[in-house]
Amino acid sequence: MDPAIFKGDGIVGTYPDQINEEDAWKIGCASARFLPSLVTGYDRGLARRRCVCVGRDMRTHSESLSQALIEGMRSAGVNVIDVGMIDTPQMYFAINHVGTCGGVQVTGSRGAAKYNGFKIAGLAAIPVSADTGLKDIEHLAKALLHTKGKVTGSIEKLDLSEEYKQHVLKFLLPDIRALKVAVDASNGMAGKAVPMVFGDSPMEIVEINFGHTGRFRHSPDPLVEKNLAQVRAKVKSEKCDLGFCFDGDADRLVMVDEKGAKVGGDLTTALMVPYFLEKKPNSKIVYDLRSSRVVVEEIIRNGGTPRRERSDHSSMKKALRDSHAVFGGELSGRFYYRDNFCADSGVITMAHVLNIASEADKPMSELVAPLRRYFASGDMDFEVEDKRSKIDELARRYSDGQVDRLDGVAVTYKDWWFNARPSNTEPLLWLNVEARTQDLLDEKLNELKMQLGKPV
Repeated sequence: MDPAIFKGDGIVGTYPDQINEEDAWKIGCASARFLPSLVTGYDRGLARRRCVCVGRDMRTHSESLSQALIEGMRSAGVNVIDVGMIDTPQMYFAINHVGTCGGVQVTGSRGAAKYNGFKIAGLAAIPVSADTGLKDIEHLAKALLHTKGKVTGSIEKLDLSEEYKQHVLKFLLPDIRALKVAVDASNGMAGKAVPMVFGDSPMEIVEINFGHTGRFRHSPDPLVEKNLAQVRAKVKSEKCDLGFCFDGDADRLVMVDEKGAKVGGDLTTALMVPYFLEKKPNSKIVYDLRSSRVVVEEIIRNGGTPRRERSDHSSMKKALRDSHAVFGGELSGRFYYRDNFCADSGVITMAHVLNIASEADKPMSELVAPLRRYFASGDMDFEVEDKRSKIDELARRYSDGQVDRLDGVAVTYKDWWFNARPSNTEPLLWLNVEARTQDLLDEKLNELKMQLGKPV
């Protein structure tokens, strides 16, 4: 088993050289041994102690990997509920709706077609990360010398489509205005989830890449600028009110306005701030440390309490639970909701944004325009072998600013700020810079590039 497939927040690799059915069986067996241990005596009345949900995406190898994973689980004596081909947010719903001790989604997420992997969640859909059990699962899986065992756990197939649809529709205004919306499903699970949820709504959905062949018209990663080309073009040619591009497993999305202009994850968070704080005054809102300064400004201006957090879904979900925040947003296109088990969801985010657009008396570009008051670099990658030393060097070099080490190093000045954080798996530093003017951004980017080298 290739140790490189175990990341900070999940398991992912290329099929079949890094991840195959034998690996899936062992990971299933290991997960089935670990997940029930998360259920305490108090919780046992609320959850099926020896039962795990399993779902999968539409990739050509996801079904065989899912079957192998299930057999490994059943060999460990765990009962399995196979919820079929679903988007990842539906897995979080299934765990909570059925009341299992956890679940595993087989998905390559926003990776290319050759990638696949496993997103593992425990009781209440709390993610299992490197800090909360993924290393234990890795050790258990690597210790297995074969993929044989007496199957003692049961299996049940369960279609939760209608229940999931009704759950998502709770977030859509009952009297919502009809809007014309372009949706690029990236040949991923949004191609199933969006028509299922919004098919009976007043929305006119202009479908892009809704087919499931296991191949992608473009990479299923909406964070890559070129992957927005189709939705931009369709919004303009079809005169849509706005558009969305989803990733492969539909837990992320990126919005474009009626002119085809991208609205980044942080600006989408800022857009939703007054909407949520009007419903839940004085609430806390979580945002990731890469987000524009406009996010914290909007939270404070609307009477909320900002909470800044590391930029990974495990940290964001924990922060939401710990602080009882009403919602949270990331630059990476993930959005989290207290009323959705503190989990992320692309289709629920789509519902909330449609509500905002429906209630507004102006187009999306005008709603977002006041939020575009800073200039940002976006994520930039730099190859750095000694990441820790470089981060320490940056902290010393910019010690006259406000320095924090929540994730890598972040330094804030009156008119600009930057964050440099290390990759967990590669010799890379990820840099984000924001400034009050384009000239200042260019100046500070050039200054930082002299210390970090050329972006890769």
